[in-house]
Amino acid sequence: MNVENAMSLTDFADKGLFQPAKIAALLQTTSQDVARSVGLGRDAVQRRDRLRSARTQTRLREMAEILNRTAPRFGSALMAYAWYRSEPLPGFSGLTAMQLVQAGRAGEVLEYLDAVDAGVFA
Repeated sequence: MNVENAMSLTDFADKGLFQPAKIAALLQTTSQDVARSVGLGRDAVQRRDRLRSARTQTRLREMAEILNRTAPRFGSALMAYAWYRSEPLPGFSGLTAMQLVQAGRAGEVLEYLDAVDAGVFA
């Protein structure tokens, strides 16, 4: 996928599963980095049974949803990933979207993005 084009959740998946290797390729990083950025260990992306687990798939889906929603704002998936990893979100005590996802709080990130879209933080 050309990062300048609009992303789709299917860009992150294959055969009905979110794939860390595919996500890593799109973001020009490693599968292990993807695992860390969603709060998972190396086994979650290397062992087939762990990759298929609900927890692994949920975390990967959450990150994919956040990146899918923010890439148009930043112009590319790479810039959205940089924002996800490093930009503290207002109202979250200096935590980044990545830290919130790692803590199981992805829903709060999505609610924050909804509020931004509605002009609450504009």
